[in-house]
Amino acid sequence: MKKKVIMAIIGTAFLMAACGKTDTGDVVLSESEEYVLTSLEGENSDIGSEIFEEIDSDDIFTDRDNEQSADLTDASYISVKDGSDVTITEEGVYVLSGSAEDATVYVEADSSAKVQLVLDGLVINNSDRPCIYIKSADKVFVTTVSDDNVLTVSGSFTTDGETNTDGVIFSKDDLVLNGTGSLTVTSSDNGIAGKDGIRITGGSLMMSCEGSAIEAHNAIEIADGVIDISNCNDGLHAEDSDDDTVGYIYISGGSISINASDDALHATTIVKIDDGTFDLTAAEAIEGTAIQINGGEINISATDDGINAASKSSAYEPLFELNDGNVTIAMGAGDTDGVDSNGDIIINGGTISITGQSAFDYTGSAEYNGGTIIVNGEETDSITNQFMGGPGMEGGHGNRFPNDGTRPEGTRTEGTKPSADGEMPEGREPAANGEMPEGMELPANGEVPEGMGLPADGEVPEGFEPPANGNRPDGFEPPANGERPEGQ
Repeated sequence: MKKKVIMAIIGTAFLMAACGKTDTGDVVLSESEEYVLTSLEGENSDIGSEIFEEIDSDDIFTDRDNEQSADLTDASYISVKDGSDVTITEEGVYVLSGSAEDATVYVEADSSAKVQLVLDGLVINNSDRPCIYIKSADKVFVTTVSDDNVLTVSGSFTTDGETNTDGVIFSKDDLVLNGTGSLTVTSSDNGIAGKDGIRITGGSLMMSCEGSAIEAHNAIEIADGVIDISNCNDGLHAEDSDDDTVGYIYISGGSISINASDDALHATTIVKIDDGTFDLTAAEAIEGTAIQINGGEINISATDDGINAASKSSAYEPLFELNDGNVTIAMGAGDTDGVDSNGDIIINGGTISITGQSAFDYTGSAEYNGGTIIVNGEETDSITNQFMGGPGMEGGHGNRFPNDGTRPEGTRTEGTKPSADGEMPEGREPAANGEMPEGMELPANGEVPEGMGLPADGEVPEGFEPPANGNRPDGFEPPANGERPEGQ
């Protein structure tokens, strides 16, 4: 397996404890670490664009990843049958076809083996186990060459020992999806699940599921292809519940349409988008700790936060950065934010258009260095912060009351608030016995004291009648400028 360099700038103390240090001052992680930080150029590097620089399509996708066909010269041809499993143990190219129920294609090859599964009219319907289960290999390619490939799991997934095999395609090693055909995946849990990384460089995927459409522990990387996800909880989900320093999403192309009940794109660490066409409908469309957009056409419809840079990883500071591309965000009503950051917002270029109650909400700083910002149809050159809104999903809090619950100075009338020890100001304490102060008691018979009731005939007393013409009496008109009179 190819070791990867993935960006991060973490605290120097943490790095020094976990890593080695070279003579030049660079800090590198152990070779055994994958999908994590590589180097820190000196101990005082700025946190910003640098954390995204080592994710690059030229370094990620290999020539074979991007090859959309298969060399069938020495291929083996397999037709699936009902109730009969297929086990592949050798490196090579395997063409799979046929229709079956309760059948699984297993890959159990050497850790250095590269296996290519060519789907040519493959239809499998299972009730409780993956249709394709990759137990071991260096890398497995799933290549579609026809438009009639359909994989379905309709019931509750069973476990394989301690492994929760919760995907229609389930892989313990690197998985690449490509090709010129299409694949339809329907699942009662996740669609495609990987314990390592998942790459997509071509083909068409149509997915419907109860869990996440595509879920990987370490990384989801997309260079091209058509992805249509509907009725899933999450669309793309990169997370390792045991390690919050991994789990990123990188997209450099393709056409992606996602309709999800929770997050369209969800990464623990970084979301980086260089290009592509996106149509995202979800509670939160893009969520990660550090989010960078460098291109693409991105249309978002969200009911919580359109883009949320949240504190999800201990290795990164929350950041949203826009450098290029067109981002359109339509927000639902209520306490929603177009862009919500638990840290900073930086806009260097591109166009972002937000329609909603709150355009931006951040707890750090905001920098506007270029590009176009449109809020509710009006172009602006400032990144305004939400004021007095409620918290988003792990998002920022704008200019709200402090977290300690105290009110800003001037929001209470002096003399009416309790003192630091919790006691009321002098003269405002209730009587020790709980009785009303002398002279303020209600009459024993419950009647209104004489002179304080309405006339018996129900008429307004003389001198208190409203003017006959309905106008205010002289001297009671509101000021023309709408301001309060001095002293009031």
